[in-house]
Amino acid sequence: MKISATIITYNEERNIARAIESLRCVDEILVVDSGSSDRTVEIATKLGARVIDRVWAGYSSQKNFAADQASHDWILSIDADEALSELLEAEIWQLKKNGPTHDAYTMPRLAQYLGRWILHSGWYPDRKVRLYDRRKALWEGDFVHESLTVHGTTARLEATLLHFTCDSLSEHLRTLDRYTTLAAEQLIEQRRSVSFWHLFFRPWWEFFRTYFLKLGFLDGAEGLAIAWLGAIYQFLKYAKARNMRPGR
Repeated sequence: MKISATIITYNEERNIARAIESLRCVDEILVVDSGSSDRTVEIATKLGARVIDRVWAGYSSQKNFAADQASHDWILSIDADEALSELLEAEIWQLKKNGPTHDAYTMPRLAQYLGRWILHSGWYPDRKVRLYDRRKALWEGDFVHESLTVHGTTARLEATLLHFTCDSLSEHLRTLDRYTTLAAEQLIEQRRSVSFWHLFFRPWWEFFRTYFLKLGFLDGAEGLAIAWLGAIYQFLKYAKARNMRPGR
């Protein structure tokens, strides 16, 4: 079982070294970069990754392209702000030794937010399919929240994939602005209607669900920030979609 790790990047000089250095269990590291203006490509190349430049074509398109360009059929897809934990690396080594028994594997993802590991708020275990046979799977969804569709069997890995999210509220707000625009564009593409219910009740429901039902209050001040900004995300997504709609 040989594995190609794939990472799509754009101006990720802050994160890319950590991601690549955690991938000691793979046989190839392939970075698909979308015209970074910082040191992302330089750092990735120095660390032994094969780098391909490709104009941005959407999350799923970039990830499918990366999988197609890989040397091996088994793909480990991670984001630049993610890294394998030592336990996950050991688990993948063991899987390589024994050989795969399924077509894809999920792994729990643990996020660090404002310097704190988030164990509630709906952020954990946040299982993701990231290790897969490219002959049996395809990324779908080009706007935001892309996902991997597997045409075969899926099993679970138990060790965590580490996700290093925002270091500051300012960074979170910048990310929120970008992602709500993409989410609004997706709503327009799907011809989804936007009502007063979406604009008023969905944000409040998101806050209640995150902070109380998903125990965000156990994550301290960071959990409160996640809940409030999740509510703002919902409002901005629908407000932007309403504003973008022709002839509103």
